[in-house]
Amino acid sequence: MDLANRVAFITGGASGLGLATARHFVAAGAKVFLYDLNAAALEQAAATLGEQAAWSAGDVADELAVQEAIAKAQARFGTLHINVNSAGIGGAARTVGRDGPMPLQKFEHIVRVNLIGTFNVLRLCAEAMQTNEPVSEDGERGVIVNVASIAAFDGQTGQAGYAASKGGIVAMTLPIARDLAKRGIRVVTVAPGVFETPLLAQAPDEVKEPLIAITQFPKRLGHPDEFAQEVAHIVNCGYINGETIRLDAGIRMPA
Repeated sequence: MDLANRVAFITGGASGLGLATARHFVAAGAKVFLYDLNAAALEQAAATLGEQAAWSAGDVADELAVQEAIAKAQARFGTLHINVNSAGIGGAARTVGRDGPMPLQKFEHIVRVNLIGTFNVLRLCAEAMQTNEPVSEDGERGVIVNVASIAAFDGQTGQAGYAASKGGIVAMTLPIARDLAKRGIRVVTVAPGVFETPLLAQAPDEVKEPLIAITQFPKRLGHPDEFAQEVAHIVNCGYINGETIRLDAGIRMPA
């Protein structure tokens, strides 16, 4: 699917990997609808993207809020062709720590945002995409790109909730791709390594340098633009489907 004149619904679009993807898409001629919790950041991000961007603030796990945002996107741009689910949260806690077991509410919150939120958005976007006229000889109507993490495979100490949420995204990629195949919608997941997002950019060197040291090549943090390039490649290459792609410069996280 060519990006030119397509419409993308991007969660986590106010900053980091989501915003980098939005910028790349707009530069390629696409229109983007940004969805995130932070209304002020969304407004600022959309302003930098110009007339090809619109936004709505809300919770990815809130069914009604996402439905309203999709309706707003359709009213503005006509339809949806692409959905990129980059919204997510962290939250480290040991299963049993000094203060007792990990609070169940914390585990539930991480899973709710990262896993349930991703599924909520993609299912509603897929519903909208299935009515599109095919845009390729193969009958393609839409592309969904989910964002997991290398924690899905290399979860570290204290990452039970985060790894479970990202592992769930990986596990549901193939069955959802199978579910949506007859509707001409591809589903692919990217599992990023350590990227220079706003959160990590503020981290001290003693946090970043050990991560860079165990990265194979190139020995640096990933650039958000590189993530955006990978997502654009997935959209453009119609034969990628039902797969999870590690984007991590060969890093393997220790315990």
